[in-house]
Amino acid sequence: MSAPLLRVTGLKKHFPVHRGLPSRVVGQVYAVDGVSFDIARGETLCLVGESGCGKSTVAKTVMRLLAPTAGTVALDGVDISRMGEAQLRAHRRQMQIVFQDPYSSLNPYLSAGAIVSEPLTNFELASGQELEQRVASLFERVGLRVDAVKKYPHEFSGGQRQRLGIARALAVKPSLIVADEPVSALDVSVQAQVLNLLIDLQEEFGLAYLFVSHDLAVVEHIGHRVAVMYLGRIVELAGNADLFGAALHPYSEALLAAAPVPDPELRRERMVLQGDVPSPMAPPPGCHFHTRCPYARERCRTETPPLQEVKPAHWVACHLRPVGGPFGQLTR
Repeated sequence: MSAPLLRVTGLKKHFPVHRGLPSRVVGQVYAVDGVSFDIARGETLCLVGESGCGKSTVAKTVMRLLAPTAGTVALDGVDISRMGEAQLRAHRRQMQIVFQDPYSSLNPYLSAGAIVSEPLTNFELASGQELEQRVASLFERVGLRVDAVKKYPHEFSGGQRQRLGIARALAVKPSLIVADEPVSALDVSVQAQVLNLLIDLQEEFGLAYLFVSHDLAVVEHIGHRVAVMYLGRIVELAGNADLFGAALHPYSEALLAAAPVPDPELRRERMVLQGDVPSPMAPPPGCHFHTRCPYARERCRTETPPLQEVKPAHWVACHLRPVGGPFGQLTR
């Protein structure tokens, strides 16, 4: 079995909270609290969960836009988590990012052609006529007119801007693209077009995606595997079919039960969670989900469940799903 393109092990990102004059640290926000996963070449791993669970922080830390507090990020077998900027530059070409907001992620003072050509110029990959040809080719590949190279971002629609962001990410021929909610700001019809474009590009170039989303319909369409996050931790990691067909963690079950059903004649049994998400400054001991879990036991309140493989390629962090144990209906 070949080594994964990306291997994240025990990743943590904590943000200090400052108060008072003079400023002093009074606590930590545990945004990411021990996350581990692999992504193979040509694979899409989707990170899902409620707003504030740490999905985007994982994405930015993997990209080294944020420095990790602990843990490692290995890209193609090389640990980049502690590299300085000079060392990291050599690995930047292998990983690119597509941001959530197509309006604020593009420089309004640069033309579309300059935005896409900037990575090629920075890495000295092309110049002159070759640069123009490569930019034109990228525009065509993402479905933009070549004569749009002279336009500025405000002259494009939201979907066109996101295509421009994808072209910029593709320019340096990366192996990994981190997509941070890339279609959440788009209309539904445009979402489908951009998702299908990403799938086509993956098949053509063998790209791996770390795809961050809160939309389960989008995840089901584009993902190969899904990692469900809750309060900074991964609570379930499984293939698309396994997760959507038979989720094993109570939080995953609640997420799926809350998703709307497209057929108005069908009704889905709702699993209503009690209470609010705890503060990431003071996460509860044991299983972070036990304060809202209808099945919680005393062990859940004191002992942190490890993420373990309870079925082939299906990992769950739940004391109620023991390795090799029964997988019947949980009881309250």
